[in-house]
Amino acid sequence: MRLKAILAAGFPAFLFLILTVKVDAQVAPSAKVSGIPLEISVGMSDYNLDYGPGRRMQGPVIRAGVEIFHGFGIDLSARALFMNTPSQLTRMQQDTFLAGVFYDTPSFWHIHPFVRFGGGIGNIEFPSPNPKYTRDDFTVYAPSGGIEVPVTRKLSIRGEYEYQTWEDYLGKNSLNPQGGTVGVTYYVSGRHLRPHPNQ
Repeated sequence: MRLKAILAAGFPAFLFLILTVKVDAQVAPSAKVSGIPLEISVGMSDYNLDYGPGRRMQGPVIRAGVEIFHGFGIDLSARALFMNTPSQLTRMQQDTFLAGVFYDTPSFWHIHPFVRFGGGIGNIEFPSPNPKYTRDDFTVYAPSGGIEVPVTRKLSIRGEYEYQTWEDYLGKNSLNPQGGTVGVTYYVSGRHLRPHPNQ
């Protein structure tokens, strides 16, 4: 399956790249860090599938991002919606693998708002009268936004809402799954370009 091939090749390569890059620390002690601002997020999503009756399903998501310059960064995410298949559907799963850009705004009241735009591949498994055609891949675009609330210097609670567009689904139509995710973000090297209030 094309999605699994991309996951297998792309994600390890991305992690290898960001973990082997060395960023020199600044002279000022308050800005002294090692490595780069790598962040890892995990969470659970609850989505409206935009497909058939009983449209809500849930599943995990993982994301890895690198902040590049004053709140701007790049990331990769993988989500699998496979939990609680609606009883009206004989089969259903929606998986996405997205590369994105994000911007973390300056914090206020100990809250970090962010916006993100991702694009990539979506794979859907669906009920079909044709046993040889029960899944397909589509191009997906997905803007999102949310907030993070720091718990410690390196750990934050993360909430996000995302709206997906699966292009050319069944012809010229589009599929628009959307929903929310609640999880946590761990800053492996700390957020030294946009420090948390308690850093």
